[in-house]
Amino acid sequence: MFFLVRVAFWLSIVVLLLPAGPKSDPNAPAVSTFEAIGAAQAAIKDARGFCAREPEACAVGAQALHTFGQKAQNGAKMLYEFLSSNAEKQDGPTGSTPRPGRDTLTADDREMPWLAPSPQKTANPQQPPRRAG
Repeated sequence: MFFLVRVAFWLSIVVLLLPAGPKSDPNAPAVSTFEAIGAAQAAIKDARGFCAREPEACAVGAQALHTFGQKAQNGAKMLYEFLSSNAEKQDGPTGSTPRPGRDTLTADDREMPWLAPSPQKTANPQQPPRRAG
């Protein structure tokens, strides 16, 4: 329940910080930030007195929240049991551990490769010899 209140609070903060966008009606009254905060405070004050005005609706809401809490606990328990039962069934590697090495090389693969003979080094073959003169 408290999580939902926090989510609603932060989403309303995000909506308040978003730009309004292009106005379709130039004669529409502009609401300042302080007026919006005052209206939000009045709505919170009105919501606090809701149970005094409508005790039956408040009792039904409390019962609905209690049922919701029980369902959430039951769902979390089912999810925990499902995950723990699947973890016990898997005895082998999960893919995050490296596979053991296999000896797949043959004797031919292990032989030294043929190497070409190294070229003879000459004294700068690109330049012609100099003539004395």
